Amino acid sequence: MKNVIIGTAGHIDHGKTTLIKALTGRNTDRWEEEQRRGITIDLGFTWFDLPSGDRAGIIDVPGHEKFINNMAAGVVGMDLVLLVIAADEGIMPQTREHVDILHLLGIEKSIIVLNKCDIVEEDWLELVEEEVKEELEGTFLASAPVVKVSAATGQGLDELTEVISHMTSDEVVSKDTETIPRLPIDRAFSISGFGTIITGTLVSGTISKEDTLEMYPIGKECKIRSIQVHGEDKKRCCAGQRVAINLSNVKKKEVRRGCVLAPPNSMKNTDLLDVNLHVLESSMRVLTNHMRLHLFTGTSEILCRAVLLDKEEIGPGESGYVQLRLEEEIAVRRGDKFVVRFYSPMETVGGGVILEPNPSIKKRFREDAIEELKRKESGTSADIIEMRIKEHHDTLITIAELARLTAVSVEEVENDVKKLEAEGQVVTFAMKKDTYAWHIEGKQTAQRILTGALEAYEETYPYRYGMKKAEVQMTHFKNIKAGVFDRIIEFFEEAGYMKRVGEFLCTPKYEVRKDTTYEKVSGLMLDTFKKAGYDFVKYSEIELKGVSRSTADDILNILLQEEQIVKVTEDMYTLKGYIESARDIIQKQLRENPVITIAQVRDLFKTSRKSAKPILEYMDSIKVTKKTGAESERVAY
Repeated sequence: MKNVIIGTAGHIDHGKTTLIKALTGRNTDRWEEEQRRGITIDLGFTWFDLPSGDRAGIIDVPGHEKFINNMAAGVVGMDLVLLVIAADEGIMPQTREHVDILHLLGIEKSIIVLNKCDIVEEDWLELVEEEVKEELEGTFLASAPVVKVSAATGQGLDELTEVISHMTSDEVVSKDTETIPRLPIDRAFSISGFGTIITGTLVSGTISKEDTLEMYPIGKECKIRSIQVHGEDKKRCCAGQRVAINLSNVKKKEVRRGCVLAPPNSMKNTDLLDVNLHVLESSMRVLTNHMRLHLFTGTSEILCRAVLLDKEEIGPGESGYVQLRLEEEIAVRRGDKFVVRFYSPMETVGGGVILEPNPSIKKRFREDAIEELKRKESGTSADIIEMRIKEHHDTLITIAELARLTAVSVEEVENDVKKLEAEGQVVTFAMKKDTYAWHIEGKQTAQRILTGALEAYEETYPYRYGMKKAEVQMTHFKNIKAGVFDRIIEFFEEAGYMKRVGEFLCTPKYEVRKDTTYEKVSGLMLDTFKKAGYDFVKYSEIELKGVSRSTADDILNILLQEEQIVKVTEDMYTLKGYIESARDIIQKQLRENPVITIAQVRDLFKTSRKSAKPILEYMDSIKVTKKTGAESERVAY
């Protein structure tokens, strides 16, 4: 069974509510004032079953000019609109404004319903029908079927039902249930004993009882206690249904029309929107930079300023790229439609589509920014994901964050990233909690930076094995997390862009310089350590004979890296052979006697206590010995 949402539109008192009651048997005017005044002020909801077996939710929207904001909220999720025109009056000002709003919000399917046909003559009816078709020529309603009815007498209702059934079964496309659930809220109220109830049209995904979702933009998690669809309790609801949901952990006063229910961390609040804005041909206004407007998108109504990015002004019938700077935060996704109305007096100026729901502040007339918006306007979801990844070239971005920024499911992002990876546009690094994506341009830039840094370092410090990995990160890649940077280094090493020597990074063909200076200094050190034996000498006291201390330090590190020498204490070094021999002797001594002292080590190696103590401390560090409690005594580890 397909779930469809039908809405009404049209001028006040043209019989929308009466028509719905005739179709469904229920009155959608909920409030006493509505029934007393005979006009619809807020949104009304009901449903009826079609001959095809499909169930149609139906939304009665206000026709009065003062309640256009409620009308815009009601269009969310509509599949089909009944444009109701009274046969005795024809098209009126609010009819035209409703048509404009429906067009701007992306409604494509409509039926023109000529109502009150019982109170006019046949000749007049034909005249009105002809006039309506002329008025709607060039709009999305130009080819819409016309059905003549009388909601009061029931005339033409069967034909209308047949036309609705045909259009909803053959022409209305089912909504996407595989993406994240998104429920723009149009009503919130509380019932004693139940708590907070919200209603709206589920525009995508599915929601199940016991799910935990987040209320945007207030950032509060709430659990689904129960679900009703058309007055019936359900365990789950899906895109295309009018739903009422009982929530826990959120109070009615915290929720307002314009809030959106979606999975936690699946969307990101924003007070900036990049849009393509079209000014209606019928508008009496010219859109100028920084003009204050009312923005309607989803069920939200928010004041904003329009910053024109590519034009000085946008006149009637023209379009342009605009950044809307909002006075409150909302949560939307790319592709959402919107309407803007003038600040005062309230009249519809235009509308369009959201190109970027989470932009940075843009300056006017920047060619790169305008080109980016053109790509976002014409690009596929994979193109948008690629641009997002490119924006984070110096930090990388996770799949989860991409999903949050674009308000689509993680699975959809993963599919796009896999496609981009197969095309060679991105590389990915799977970590424990998430996968990071890196644009190929970011990778190439990092490769150039790394190669340049290593070559410069090798030229400056020829007696070092390379630049320390930690120094490379802190100097050139400090915005990338340490764990992710490690994966990047592995990637570069496997690709042959660089090599590692212990904790050092260097270019692939680099080798430490072993020239006459190296031979001179290393020979001096090795000879000094050999002659000293176990009477260790301090490295700082070695006479270097005209070689700088920094050069000698680098050569000392080469000897350490090649394991020709061992660091015994902070300033004492010895040959590796000596320390290995000392280890064997001490282990043998411990097999004969469970305790060894500094004095015994002094006698074993015929050295001073000053050198014996470092020997034992080194043996502690390599887990040959350990202290027993006394400072001078050791036992086997």
